[in-house]
Amino acid sequence: MTFLPFVESEAAMGWWRDHVVPRMADRFLDTAEVHLLRARTCADLSGDVVEIGFGSGLNVRHYPTAVRSVAAVEPSDLAWRLARPRVASTSTRIVRAGLDGQRLGLADDSVDAALSTFTMCTIPDLDAALGELARVLRPGGRLHFLEHGRSDQPQVARWQDRLQPVNGRLAGGCHIDRLLADHLGRSDLVVEEITTSYGEGPKPFAFRYAGFAIKPLA
Repeated sequence: MTFLPFVESEAAMGWWRDHVVPRMADRFLDTAEVHLLRARTCADLSGDVVEIGFGSGLNVRHYPTAVRSVAAVEPSDLAWRLARPRVASTSTRIVRAGLDGQRLGLADDSVDAALSTFTMCTIPDLDAALGELARVLRPGGRLHFLEHGRSDQPQVARWQDRLQPVNGRLAGGCHIDRLLADHLGRSDLVVEEITTSYGEGPKPFAFRYAGFAIKPLA
């Protein structure tokens, strides 16, 4: 009886989003299983990279030595503070380059690669964000992604539909029912590879997409 008013209060949910959700993400996405996936996703990154949803810097340890710089896009001040020790631990130049993946403050054709892990589920207008990534990537540049979203199993997807209203409130706008492949398919990027699987945890929250999409040369 006491929790429902909290969930329905915009002021309370703003506090929850700003002070709790970044810590939840830092804890629950910092597991051995997830780091194995992060390592695979980051393996071939090189040059100048834009990472949307930088969070608390959990990918930093997986940046290859070929990565020269990272433009970190992260809306949460708390997440950026949590990232400081990880940023300080690497020789890669990392600069906070914006707050919103839907409006990147980077020049056209200015980065060699893009990285997104557990971020596309939360961006309100994902199509706009993918359009921005296509804009700033150099021709031939790749988006490396590791995300979660809508299951391809109808029974699980139905549970995602049931749980999404509460999940979205408690997880900072995360959409466990988002069809990532559809968004990528209508973007200006060409999917090179996409695999799906279940990770650890309850299936409605653990269906994952991983792969690469490229900006065409012409």
